[in-house]
Amino acid sequence: MNDKVKPWNDRYSNKEFYYGIEPNTFLKDHSQSIAPGGKVLCLAEGEGRNAVYLAKQGFQVTAVDQSKAGLEKLVLLARENSVTVQTIVADLAEFSIGEKQWDAIISIWCHVPPLLRKKLHHDVIHGLKSGGVMILESYHPRQLNFKTGGPPNAELMMTIKDLDSELNGLQFQIIHEIERDVQEGKGHSGLSAVTQVLARKP
Repeated sequence: MNDKVKPWNDRYSNKEFYYGIEPNTFLKDHSQSIAPGGKVLCLAEGEGRNAVYLAKQGFQVTAVDQSKAGLEKLVLLARENSVTVQTIVADLAEFSIGEKQWDAIISIWCHVPPLLRKKLHHDVIHGLKSGGVMILESYHPRQLNFKTGGPPNAELMMTIKDLDSELNGLQFQIIHEIERDVQEGKGHSGLSAVTQVLARKP
């Protein structure tokens, strides 16, 4: 196990779900934007709350995360909810999204270094089918003032300027920076500065 993965496996090894079992509210509010029964890829999915929610809505869901411990809990949560989610243990730096494969790609709190993020978002554009959507929520650098969740490093967070450039080729239906109350288990708790995107591939 490398040093990058160990903290996440440690975090997810407890019985408690660190970020809770309820879906992210931005995702929940906009999941109807995804084609019914569509193929959905969830990036950095962790313990699986969003993937399981989407599977319960009838989507064909694949979840990728570098933490085996997180995805093992996803499988348990899926079983408890009588749904199936395909899981892939992989570092996003080495994972292939593919070409025109997905009706939706979900990026909720997927905070990776800027160079990897740019490559990932380039691959997202190519991985979506025509008409496919990306649903993204990340912390904004102002989140460092709130300290209610997210990484301790501003360069891992995202701004409108970043995403407008990196997702060039998608049509933005929502792209904004707001402050909102985030309540997701013990990991995210309180007023937060976030960046949200709903974008569709022409």
